[in-house]
Amino acid sequence: MPCYRCGARQTDPVRGASPWKRGVHLGGQVLVCPDCQQGRDWTADLDRCPQCGSTMLVRALGQTTCRGCAAVVEVPSAPPSDDAAGGPAALSDEVARALERVLRAPPA
Repeated sequence: MPCYRCGARQTDPVRGASPWKRGVHLGGQVLVCPDCQQGRDWTADLDRCPQCGSTMLVRALGQTTCRGCAAVVEVPSAPPSDDAAGGPAALSDEVARALERVLRAPPA
């Protein structure tokens, strides 16, 4: 899953805790890369728990749960996007570019 803000793809982590953070945005679970966590408040765009205000929400099995207070949270669902932040069209474009690079005939 790419970073929902910049579209960067997560690479294989080194040992230890991942620097990527999870959250819920418009009802879907998202990842935020370490670069996008720098600077402004990166949690401002994330959904919040209506009971405790936490952004520590997790989506699992179609349900959103707050890790702060354990409440089951109703969040608005959004249709799947085809934008550069990692929607189906962005992924298919990325795969097409990768195949073109790999399958390109060597210069004669």
